[in-house]
Amino acid sequence: MTRLSPTEPEILAFQAECDGFYPPDAVDAPIAQQRAWYDALCRRFDTPYPQGLTAEDGLLAGVPVRRYRPATRGDAGLDAPSAEAAGRRPVILYFHGGGFVVGSLDSHDGICADLAEASGLDLVATDYRLLPEHAWPASADDAYAVARALIVSGRRLIVAGDSAGGTLAAGLALRARDAGLVGIVGQVLIYPGLGGHLTSGSYIEMAEAPGLTTADVRYYRTLVGAAEEDAIAHPLRAESFAGLPPAYMTAAHFDPLRDDARRYAARLAEAGIDVTFREEPQMVHAWLRARRTSPGAAAGFEAICQALRRLADQTG
Repeated sequence: MTRLSPTEPEILAFQAECDGFYPPDAVDAPIAQQRAWYDALCRRFDTPYPQGLTAEDGLLAGVPVRRYRPATRGDAGLDAPSAEAAGRRPVILYFHGGGFVVGSLDSHDGICADLAEASGLDLVATDYRLLPEHAWPASADDAYAVARALIVSGRRLIVAGDSAGGTLAAGLALRARDAGLVGIVGQVLIYPGLGGHLTSGSYIEMAEAPGLTTADVRYYRTLVGAAEEDAIAHPLRAESFAGLPPAYMTAAHFDPLRDDARRYAARLAEAGIDVTFREEPQMVHAWLRARRTSPGAAAGFEAICQALRRLADQTG
């Protein structure tokens, strides 16, 4: 019999607390109410900045962003002139999760700060446009616009994101490859949704998993409304995976999205792409918020930060 819940006490306590912010039928509520619940949850699990890290809000290509500069940063930074920035260590371009419906610069503020500090890399978080006010592909267009602006300024990028943000990061890597936009040197996809079939694998096995159900995934996909063959929305549907940047992918065992990451990693490997896949055996969807309280989440978070450092080191 398939076990549908982890046994780690700390992650069980985390999930129970998360569940207290949402009713079981949360996706049936008005969008404004969904955002209010999500914002309250995010505030509960927000964390202070590491000592010495700074953050600044601004615009890139007309898109609101937040730039994080860790105390450990050793290069000229995001504001260096193009000639000076060229050849410096990559920048993390991060996209938050939230099903393309909820989330903001504030929802993942602590997560982004910790990623920047632990990796020693500048990080740019992107406040892309959300559904339903802005139809697909507005969010993907914002992701591409920010990436292009950074690359034109001389920066190389590691694109990263969790859940729907992982979808955006993977789709951006495909779009940049097809457009000939050179400068994305790595991708870090954290429990991403990549367009797997909802009637097989973990979508069946973990259909009622804690934190995210297959019905929830179906709701968000329907709201996105992208065509089945749209590889930017459903990266698993891409015709070719050749020429994509090296990747680190992590999945939660107790998550209907688990096999999307597993299958995407296999597709990349088949295409000759350097890829690392890690499955967190005790984790649930959105476990990043438990990184300071759960031993399993802490280990998973450290593995992500090691991957970011490794991808940066590989590019000089």
